Amino acid sequence: MASSTEENTTQISEIILLGFGDLHGFQFLLFGIFLTIYVMTLIGNMVILTVVSADCSLHTPMYFFLVHFSFLEIGYTTTIEPIMLRTLLSAHVPISFPACACQFYFFASLVATECFFLAVMSYDRYIAICNPLHYSSIMDFWGCLHLAAASWLAGFLAPILLMVLIFRLTFCSANEIDHFFCDLKPIMKLACTDTQVAEMTSFICTSLFALGPFLLTLASYIHIISTILRIPSATGKQRAFSTCSSHLTVVSLYYGTLGIVYGFPSGPQYEDILKLLSLLYTVLTPSLNPVIYTLRNKDVKVALRKLVQRGK
Repeated sequence: MASSTEENTTQISEIILLGFGDLHGFQFLLFGIFLTIYVMTLIGNMVILTVVSADCSLHTPMYFFLVHFSFLEIGYTTTIEPIMLRTLLSAHVPISFPACACQFYFFASLVATECFFLAVMSYDRYIAICNPLHYSSIMDFWGCLHLAAASWLAGFLAPILLMVLIFRLTFCSANEIDHFFCDLKPIMKLACTDTQVAEMTSFICTSLFALGPFLLTLASYIHIISTILRIPSATGKQRAFSTCSSHLTVVSLYYGTLGIVYGFPSGPQYEDILKLLSLLYTVLTPSLNPVIYTLRNKDVKVALRKLVQRGK
């Protein structure tokens, strides 16, 4: 009996990602689709980085933050999608326990950093529309640099306490995760010990580092929309709204998909649905962001056209 208990609480050295299970012959088709989406996401963000760096007219605070955001999106998708692609080709993908911990840390850090950058970018639009006379003095080079550095630092510090609490738990000999990456809830399901403290810490971290930036973003857009509505001319309203429409679309997509996934009821009967919903914010939203910032942004389209003509 004692040996059985000891065996069941043996600390695991690797984790098996079950991915999407048996896809009944569709795995190669899905692999091709998701690989194409991943490559297009990387190309789209690298195009934004290149265009903004090459065109002096885009060297403004808004595009300074957009460069950071695109770089963040490259890291975010690269943390998740290569392993996800492996799970499409093999139903049981082994990943070492330290590698799983690293993937979760970078995923959580980049999610938190993205929340902070969305809040900073909404603050930039708030100053530009609601306080334009002081925009250049508030959003100067050093101000933008401090905001960007604070976003990166806060994002990468955010999950450290949660990491320590989760990966110091005792895990059972069962080491299979019914997911395509090392996410929080599937990892905690493997624990043999009480996870109440880790779950409470997760709730507090989410409230501080996701809900907090969301409320700041929401407050910024409430002031922006109320200011736009007070503009007397229709042309002025349209011009003001066009400066923030791309960012507002990205904010709506990002928080909308996160809200759907983490607001969805948890339980064994919902695991397959939750995996599919997780694709929304790990694959779909990052692939749409570069498209939104190029197709809905006149400045970026003009700069991209100039860059292509210069290349020819």
